[in-house]
Parts: sequence; C-alpha cells; structure tokens
Amino acid sequence: MAFTTRSLGQNGPMVSAIGLGCMGMSEFYGEHDRKSSLATIAAALEAGITLFDTGDFYGMGHNEMLLAEALKGRRERAFLQVKFGPQRHPNGAFIGYDARPAAVKTALAYSLTRLNTDYVDLYQTGVDPNVPIEETIGAIGELVQTGYVRHIGIMNATAEMIRRAHATYPITALQFEYSLMSRDIENDILPLCRELGIGITAYGVLSRGLLTGSRADGKKDVRKALLPRFQGENLARNERLAQALAEVARDEGMTAAQAAMGWVASQGADIIPLVGARTVQRLQEAIAAPLDLPESTLAKLEAAIPKDAVEGSRLMAAT
Repeated sequence: MAFTTRSLGQNGPMVSAIGLGCMGMSEFYGEHDRKSSLATIAAALEAGITLFDTGDFYGMGHNEMLLAEALKGRRERAFLQVKFGPQRHPNGAFIGYDARPAAVKTALAYSLTRLNTDYVDLYQTGVDPNVPIEETIGAIGELVQTGYVRHIGIMNATAEMIRRAHATYPITALQFEYSLMSRDIENDILPLCRELGIGITAYGVLSRGLLTGSRADGKKDVRKALLPRFQGENLARNERLAQALAEVARDEGMTAAQAAMGWVASQGADIIPLVGARTVQRLQEAIAAPLDLPESTLAKLEAAIPKDAVEGSRLMAAT
C-alpha cells in the first residue's frame, strides 16, 4: 500500500510523510508488549510507512533487535534512522555521551549486527561536548563513503552546530522536538535548516502525551519523575491547554492526536512527524491525520495553545 511521501531534505530520499518512532516499544513510557509492538510495525509497513526511528540506547539494544525481528525479509521496505552516542549504565542510568570517531564506528558495527542489516539509511549524532562536531561528522562521512551509512543526521543541535556539521559533510536531516507545546525550533534552527536544505524529523509531536491527556502514571513511566511539564501545577496548567485543543479538534472532526500531528505536518513539506504509536489502534488513528490543515484550522489550534503558553521545560530535569 502506498502512503503520501515527502523528501527528507532538499536532496534526500523520498520517505513516508510520517514516521514511526519506536522508542516506547522498549522503555521510558510505561509497560511495553512485544506482540503488540511487532503487530504495530507490521501494520505500519502494510500502510506504506517506510521511515522507522530507533536508537542503539533504546532498551540497550532491545529496540534495534525488535525492529530486526519485525523487518525480517522486508528490510528493503524500511528507511531506518538510528541514533547513537548516549551512554548507559547496567542499571539504565544515562552516564554521558561518546561521539569520538572510533566510538562512532564501533557503535555502528553493533547496530548493524542487532538490526541484521548491511547499512543504516540515516545515522544520527547528537553533540558531544568533548568532541568537535567536525570530527564526529567526518567519521560518519567515512562510513557513507564505504557504504555502511547512506545519509547523515544530527539531533538536538544548536544552529551553530548544525552549520558547522553541514560544512563538514552534507547533513540530510535534523531530529528535533516540535509540537504546539514546543516551538523553540522556529526561532533560528528551522530557518537555518531551510536555508541549507536540511529536512526535519519531528519527535514529541504530542508533547510526550500531554496533548492527548496522558498523566504518565503508569508503571515504568519516567515522564512524571523527569519531565517538568508533567509535575505539580505545571501539569494542571498544561492539562487545561490540552483540553482546549481537544475541544477544537472535536469541532474540526479530528481527535486531539490527529490535530496535534496535523499541525506539525502542516508547518512545511520538509517536516516529517514521528508518531510513537505502540498499538495498531493508535497507529491507525495517526495515519488518518490530515497532513495539510487549512489556515483557519491552524489558527484555531494555535489559539487553543498559544505559543509559549505551556508551563515547564520540555527538557528532562536534572537527576
């Protein structure tokens, strides 16, 4: 089945206009179910979704192995974008970042094995404060030249870092949080990416569940403990914003999730929202979202959640 496609960056490949973010199938957002996860990935493929987002640190390799199982015999139908760099302790704690050239190549070697593939479509780095971005991007560029990586991505970087990275080796895509509740990308990063022809894969389009009424109370759900927006008075204020969105969405014939995702997708054809669906039902809801909302609807959604109205940082609190 075909699904609407978009170009990932000015000179990048054509991929599905929404992607499936697979992180929640391994950890962070509460309990996860292997059978349901595999069914969701299979349903995504059947619906024509081609872009799948993972990271080697999601479940310490669990997420990559899950994708490998789901894509067995169907690897050519998937565009795999893989993040690396964050370091984990055996107890799950995050203990630093490593994007040295040797670490880049080692991380990819393990990812290729776990994913049961000969190449990664898009390999994404963050910014290691101890390593010049030019060294990291240069190492990934070598992997492009040898065929182990097809395209280079960068995540959660400043405009300065994006420009420096792109000057070292062409960057195909930036991954950054973008939603009605998280719009700081619009200040200088999005204009720069458009200047350089870099595409955007947007995560957190539902503001990690805030926009659909999640209270993050489930077992093994880290959001309330680590994300200020899910805490105390911040949560109460943000829930009122989410309710306002839900009312507008209903009047416009959509669910809150569809409205939130449709708003992000409507910000430009160079933006590909990532949906973190963990069930077939949630996936079906997502793929039914309109990807080009009329200006009148966009205005109503933005009136429901004015820019900068959300309380609390989108970033994890220090632990």
